[in-house]
Amino acid sequence: MTADAPVVIAVDGPAASGKGTIAAAVARALGFHYLDSGALYRLVALKALRAGTPFADGGAVAALARALDVRFDGGSVSLDGADATAAIRAEAVSAGASEVAVHAAVRQALIDRQRAFRRPPGLVADGRDMGTVVFPDARVKAFVTASADERARRRHKQLIAKGISVTMDSLLRDIRERDARDAGRAAAPLKPADDAVLLDTTNLTIDEAVARVLALYRAAPA
Repeated sequence: MTADAPVVIAVDGPAASGKGTIAAAVARALGFHYLDSGALYRLVALKALRAGTPFADGGAVAALARALDVRFDGGSVSLDGADATAAIRAEAVSAGASEVAVHAAVRQALIDRQRAFRRPPGLVADGRDMGTVVFPDARVKAFVTASADERARRRHKQLIAKGISVTMDSLLRDIRERDARDAGRAAAPLKPADDAVLLDTTNLTIDEAVARVLALYRAAPA
């Protein structure tokens, strides 16, 4: 990183930990750009589903990732020129994102795309490896987590609000499987950076969690 490179705040953590909501709110508060890195992996999974490409075929999925035709516009995202904002939030796509992310070639294909989001006045990036791999020089690194039970409860509330019927048991099982897959992969496993601050949101409101990340940023040396 050069001395004048835009500042980065990396917000990592497991599924349904609240990291995306927190990171987006921090970006708004500071007037920074926001990177939802998970959306890129969701888009790769969606592309693979539509192309009939097995998630386990790392080479083929990586080729899709390298040629991904995607555009972000505010809170919306398009794939191959068509709106995909709702499609990438489907549960099958969410699960697929975790599966395609295990492939080192897929992760490498997306690194440059993610780093291109680093623009003045600064960037808040959320994901699984923002502080360890994509932006290891981030000024602030927060690793956001919560108990598996609480994360399942949050996801259940979100899905019910969307009219999607799902059981808590299935959600808890899915979250534990994703945690194991994300933490156990050889390429950029889910783990806190050595210099990350752990932020357990199990008993925190979103506003409280956002305030803590903002406090970390304001206290960090320039």
